[in-house]
Amino acid sequence: MKKVGVLALQGGFVEHIAALRRLGAEAFPVRLPAELEGLGGLVIPGGESITIGKLMKEYHLVDELNRLIADGLPVFGTCAGMILLAERVFGLDQQPLGAMHVQVRRNAFGRQVDSFESDLEVPVLGQSPFHAVFIRAPWIVRVGKSVEILATLPDGHPVAAREESLVATAFHPELTTDLRFHDYFLTIVDGELEANPHGRLRTNE
Repeated sequence: MKKVGVLALQGGFVEHIAALRRLGAEAFPVRLPAELEGLGGLVIPGGESITIGKLMKEYHLVDELNRLIADGLPVFGTCAGMILLAERVFGLDQQPLGAMHVQVRRNAFGRQVDSFESDLEVPVLGQSPFHAVFIRAPWIVRVGKSVEILATLPDGHPVAAREESLVATAFHPELTTDLRFHDYFLTIVDGELEANPHGRLRTNE
């Protein structure tokens, strides 16, 4: 199994590292550009998207990360990580990475007190629902044709997606004992899942 880094500038990186290690992955924190070398995949955790974005620039990670993503590096972004991967973010002044053809709305469900949990149908993970934890979460407003929507809320809002080697969720799979999303990402890292060429354009606004 290849090495997997977890961006450790702010947010829930400790929980992601623990989840990946429980699955047998060699996972470790990443804070500097040199630590991106030799990775098979990277997780961008939840946290404060503005803070993480600023620290990525301050630590000179943006250019190197964009280069690696363009070369096919698998990346899993959760909550703030989804925001940072997006090509456009409503409610965010700074420029995200723009690596994934999704447009998202930041803090779509409201403030911290509006956090909630929901059981989601995620066909790529099997028949059992995935219990998702949403904390100041975004939702996906629009996706490009190459993006596969992996899960939606009962009201129809997409909250998980994949585009080739990139996976993003609006929720925090690291805060549950269900390791299926991390395992799904590791299959992409290990080259066991090929890119899905199909997708659909969806607008929720």
